[in-house]
Amino acid sequence: MKTLLFVMLFSSLTTTNDFSLASISRAMNSGDAEALGQYFDNSIELSVMENEDIYSKAQAVQIVKDFFNQHTPKSFSQLHHGSSPASDSQYCIGNLVTSDNTYRVYIYMKMNGASTVIQEIRFDQE
Repeated sequence: MKTLLFVMLFSSLTTTNDFSLASISRAMNSGDAEALGQYFDNSIELSVMENEDIYSKAQAVQIVKDFFNQHTPKSFSQLHHGSSPASDSQYCIGNLVTSDNTYRVYIYMKMNGASTVIQEIRFDQE
């Protein structure tokens, strides 16, 4: 019985994390900073090429929105993703193809209660 409860709990956590990662990928693909921002933690480490700092959620959404306006996303594809052994954090590495270039995107997410939040996101020019 304990094993069954553990499996049910683990599979529901996995489903939640996969859904969040899929939603994050869709937001990246469409260049929707507001949709992406709903997954940002209250403060987030954000790096856009050479500019890196810790920002509030609102500031980070605005910076990502500006980035998407300057570099219109055409597609986002996940290359790698995984989770920590304790399943309390995840990462995703992907390519964001924009109107002018391709950027490598690194996303680090952590469980915060029952939801997954982005704590770090990086946009590096390839």
